[in-house]
Amino acid sequence: MTATRTLWFDDLTVGRYWTGATRTVTEADVDRFAELTGDRFPLHTDGEYARRSPFGTRIAHGLLGLSFAHGLMWARTGELDESVIAFLGLKEWEFLAPIRFGDTIRADYEVVEQRPSTTRPDRGVVEFAVAVINHDGTLVQRGRKTMLIARAGRPTTGLETS
Repeated sequence: MTATRTLWFDDLTVGRYWTGATRTVTEADVDRFAELTGDRFPLHTDGEYARRSPFGTRIAHGLLGLSFAHGLMWARTGELDESVIAFLGLKEWEFLAPIRFGDTIRADYEVVEQRPSTTRPDRGVVEFAVAVINHDGTLVQRGRKTMLIARAGRPTTGLETS
């Protein structure tokens, strides 16, 4: 495996874009998510109930799609594995279309805003626009994620925020 170059706060620029890795969503994923979270809403867990819904079948939890999107953002490149200090939050997240069993999704992401920390010179805040797209090209979810990212050559001492 080829070594991946770490990207630090100063390496990122507004407009930098990545196409994320892919993952096929399965019935087993949904069942495990329902068990893990306790969210057993029948649209996700009961075939008969779901057949009578506007979707006509069971679908994945929206939050499962969001969780997969978070992992898919980092799965391909590893470029931010050493530099991300913390996930700070979500903005404007929308669930636009269902994720069905067998859908292959990816998370494309782009730097849309960045600012150096006002209190800590060893880090900065980066906002990413994220688009979750299925194998048919349908935009199923989108939103913005904010991350705290270290600057190169500057030691970080933990999870202190911006």
